[in-house]
Amino acid sequence: MKFGRGLFMICGYLWLGMWGLAPVALSHETDNGSNNSLAPMLENVTAAVVSIRVSQSIPTGGQFGLEQGRVPDALRRYFRDPPSPSERRPRATGAGSGVIVDSQSGYVVTNHHVIEQADSIDIQLQDGRVLEASLVGSDESTDIALLQIASEGLTELQFADNDSVQVGDFVVAIGNPFGIGQTVTSGIVSALGRRGLNRDHYEDFIQTDAAINRGNSGGALVNMRGELIGINTAIISGNGGSNGIGFAVPVGMVEKVVEHLERDGEVRRGMLGVTISSLTPELKEAIGAGAEQGAVVTQVLPGSAAEQAGLRVSDVITGIDGHQIESAADLRNIIGLLRRDQQITLSVFRGEALMELSARIGDDNGVATAAVDFPQAFNYRGAIIAEIGPGEHASATEGVLIDEVRQGSAAWTAGLRQGDAVTAVNRQSISDLNQFRAATEAEPRLKALTVVRGDQTLLLLIS
Repeated sequence: MKFGRGLFMICGYLWLGMWGLAPVALSHETDNGSNNSLAPMLENVTAAVVSIRVSQSIPTGGQFGLEQGRVPDALRRYFRDPPSPSERRPRATGAGSGVIVDSQSGYVVTNHHVIEQADSIDIQLQDGRVLEASLVGSDESTDIALLQIASEGLTELQFADNDSVQVGDFVVAIGNPFGIGQTVTSGIVSALGRRGLNRDHYEDFIQTDAAINRGNSGGALVNMRGELIGINTAIISGNGGSNGIGFAVPVGMVEKVVEHLERDGEVRRGMLGVTISSLTPELKEAIGAGAEQGAVVTQVLPGSAAEQAGLRVSDVITGIDGHQIESAADLRNIIGLLRRDQQITLSVFRGEALMELSARIGDDNGVATAAVDFPQAFNYRGAIIAEIGPGEHASATEGVLIDEVRQGSAAWTAGLRQGDAVTAVNRQSISDLNQFRAATEAEPRLKALTVVRGDQTLLLLIS
């Protein structure tokens, strides 16, 4: 965490700034019947949004990097005594916002990056009270943290129905920008399901044009009923200020993470045991999928929940327990927040056939690989292809072998490696070099290769 900067910023989109500060006219009625003021709704909401101040000690090494008591007696006359541990050390401070979500337990939700590496966390309520907070748990992958305070008379926000949020809904952002105190801004939901800000994280952001600035991190994004729809977390900015593109973690994800943190102090993610890719029109044609959207299974890990459930390479997962899966990111977000040992039902297209498979979420058992040298044959997209001889591959008896792959070639980029066995092209089985050559020379240009690597089966795309 960089203290003093309470908001994660994505820089470089300065041209969007001209749209960010336009006033928004809230012309529709709120639930309190007023159509010209948000004050009645905010009266019941702002008390649940708090300011957070964090601090961290900056380690000091004493003079010449020597800590107290570590100066050898023989050298002591050359050095002044280092400062004692009781002397005040420099401290870095930072600010952010938070939302009370359980008044009885004193639970406060904020962003992971607000409290990361903090030695102490203080929370200031709207009425001016300052309380010390303890960290219940934190999850970097969703940027959500759960704090706890002990106090009477707290106000909490209710979670909205995550599925009810729509593009165009009027929203209000509440937080503590720049540490100046609680501030309210308004706007609309600009987009849903935004991803790509950090590909290593679980992302399904609500985008809003309500002004969000430094210090708003961890604050509330609420609807016109005063219900929490998201936790403000990031902006796109070229100068550190609001340019009308802000992002909030949706309440559906927040609620699931809070359940994990309250129970375990961390998110103990379950694993299905597959690698996946989003279904595209080209991939749909290549594998002959009956689905229009979903997540294509490109690898099934040995011994995983996926293998035990009967999932295969080229299967397209379109739903989990009735929830529609539109992309690989959808599947990753849902699986990543399931409990280990949780039983789920997968809706799967295998070719044109739709089926349901039952899986029990477990742990990832890792990837087993093998590599063998094979006789040279002809070149395909930078890979040397050979026939499979008797006993030359541990798992595959038909198909072709990858004898060598040139680094940087199309075959290498697609993921082909020495020792792989290709057993099918676009889901059509091949038994020898002639069939492989004919299949790869036919249209379409994009090829889905079924590859056996050790005791695993992969689906690799090459064009």
